[in-house]
Amino acid sequence: MTTPSEGVGFRSKRGPVLIALMLSSGLVAIDATIVATAVPSIVREIGGFASFPWLFSAYLLAQAVSVPVYAKLSDMAGRKPIILTGIGLFLLGSILCGLAWSMPTLIAFRVVQGLGAGAVLPVAITIAGDIYSLAERAKVQGYLASVWAASSVVGPTLGGVFSSLGLWRGIFLVNIPLCLVAAWMLVQRFHENINRIKHRVDYLGAALLTVSLTLVILGALEGGQAWAWGSPISIAVFAVGSILFIAFVLVERRAAEPVLPRWVVSRRLLITTALISFGAGAIVLGLTSYVPTFLQGALSVSPVLAGLSLAALTIGWPISASQSGRFYLRIGFRATALIGITVTLIGSLVLAVTAYTPNVVLVAASCFVAGLGLGLLATPSLIAAQSSVDWNERGVVTGTNLFARSIGSSLGVAVYGAVANAIYAGSPGGGKNSQAIVSASAAVFLAVLVSAALTIVAVLAMPSTVLDATAPQGKATGSQLQKVRPPNVQEGGP
Repeated sequence: MTTPSEGVGFRSKRGPVLIALMLSSGLVAIDATIVATAVPSIVREIGGFASFPWLFSAYLLAQAVSVPVYAKLSDMAGRKPIILTGIGLFLLGSILCGLAWSMPTLIAFRVVQGLGAGAVLPVAITIAGDIYSLAERAKVQGYLASVWAASSVVGPTLGGVFSSLGLWRGIFLVNIPLCLVAAWMLVQRFHENINRIKHRVDYLGAALLTVSLTLVILGALEGGQAWAWGSPISIAVFAVGSILFIAFVLVERRAAEPVLPRWVVSRRLLITTALISFGAGAIVLGLTSYVPTFLQGALSVSPVLAGLSLAALTIGWPISASQSGRFYLRIGFRATALIGITVTLIGSLVLAVTAYTPNVVLVAASCFVAGLGLGLLATPSLIAAQSSVDWNERGVVTGTNLFARSIGSSLGVAVYGAVANAIYAGSPGGGKNSQAIVSASAAVFLAVLVSAALTIVAVLAMPSTVLDATAPQGKATGSQLQKVRPPNVQEGGP
């Protein structure tokens, strides 16, 4: 396979490219939530009520397991063809979803959407790392994070509108013009300067990694839900997934160009930032999964008000993420991440301590504080990892970081679900008992607090590497300790 050895979009128009990246990322983010409010309409028309949770699981699972493969391919074939492939798959999946005639076909087409999303998100973030300097990346990542904040509100709202009009297929078909616009802008405005060299694609490694991760994540998502944790099917799923992953590790030791190179798990900076991302994923899913249920069960507030309280988290994240550059340029990545996890810990602590005296305003404020902390934690650690490698390694590093977050989310949901279900099982009325909901939510918030506390260990283990803010893209290495210089004013802004 003839592929690029290096490339940065110096000839790209950065403003239009950033808009295209935000648009394509927004499509991915919205489709993770837009289906929720349209489920009743979908079930009324095509049936399959018992299977509807797979509309979410199938999409998220396909997205998660494909990220490492796309990330590696972007380092080999260049960013542009991979993100355009992702947008194309997402477009195809959207069209097919709009034409689905049964719940099984809709779930299958959601997998196609998820495979497209798995390429769009990591490659979009990698492109931002390619075309913006170290000093600019925090603001740009804040823009991308703001897309997710907006999508958390826009997605359910759009889904509700289409559902109320009896046009649930529109939630998928509306993606068609948006995908075409994003693809057109990238084709016209994003240009990579690359030199072509020959690579050997690790097909066997990619297949083993995808299947093994699919089984492990599937087991984490469905354990305690579709089947009992100790059931034969649960044990079989985890056992086969683990065996295939061991086979993947053995294959990678001999592969000329492994999908997941050994250096990813041998460099201290990359390992610690991946663990930080893992912790962030667990924290976020704990809050997003249980705060609305907590408020509705404890205070009987409306779903809209519960959603708005949670939205405070997704508002705080992009605000602090966009400003994190002011911190890490002065005090370094580790110190900034330490501030972030401390703020996150405070927000989680308030939630856990006040769970038995619920208050909507206090919950929203706690989520906002936690979001501020996560923006100062996740963004600088990702930028630190990206900035420590050359262009031809940045895709793998970005993909590994985002995949670690997905794994943290999946395992976090599994653990939190087990904690909550154990409390429901021992309470009269189970999940319909308001006191049981309060107790279960309090236990989950305590588990989130523990997750934040454990993440501190990864932050403290992170090397205090500070990179040159004006160094040429893709030339920094993780072992270098350089004094940060103020960015050149001519480099600022999209």
